[in-house]
Amino acid sequence: MRLLYILGGLLSTHTVLAAPAPAPVANPMPMPTPPGLPSSSSAKSQLAGLTVKAAVDDGKYKRSLFPTWDTITGTCNTREYVLKRDGTGVEVGSNCYPTSGTWVSPYDGGKWTAPSDLDIDHMVPLKNAWISGANDWTTSKREQFANDIDRPQLWAVTDNVNSAKGDKSPDAWKPPLESFYCTYASAYVAVKSYWELSITSAEKSALSDMLGTC
Repeated sequence: MRLLYILGGLLSTHTVLAAPAPAPVANPMPMPTPPGLPSSSSAKSQLAGLTVKAAVDDGKYKRSLFPTWDTITGTCNTREYVLKRDGTGVEVGSNCYPTSGTWVSPYDGGKWTAPSDLDIDHMVPLKNAWISGANDWTTSKREQFANDIDRPQLWAVTDNVNSAKGDKSPDAWKPPLESFYCTYASAYVAVKSYWELSITSAEKSALSDMLGTC
């Protein structure tokens, strides 16, 4: 009986000693914040000022009508510029293509170390812009829109999430992370407001709901 007691004590001590120490919790990487994001109150005011009307699809949209990617600085084109801007610890080669870095996709929280896993998403999809006013623009103006780094139009995001979004507006698609709804809607409204693009009533309703999460 005494032997069993001693063995039990040894096993208990061994169990305590073998228990792993809790792993330290790393600080979460910050989400990218492109320029021009309005406050939630400003976004709500901008939303109220947008023209609401039915989208007009003339069937003439082509991706090539919105030329990308322009050279932004040095050898960096728009895609490479955004990857460098939105990543952490990004190192680039002489051609500006990232050779290392870490990116967090704000749409879904995905963390990536290979730039090939990322797309540069147009917050307001190019086709959506076309059917809400950009069909009347010059190609030069559409090029400026497609390469706009001064407003929250371009985001480095997980490639398959971007594919799922496609050319959908917020009434048809929302980012997987509900915690990003406020930022997503604020960015979307800011871009539509600056470029004076219209929204449909369904878009406005969806954006208003998303801004309600701010």
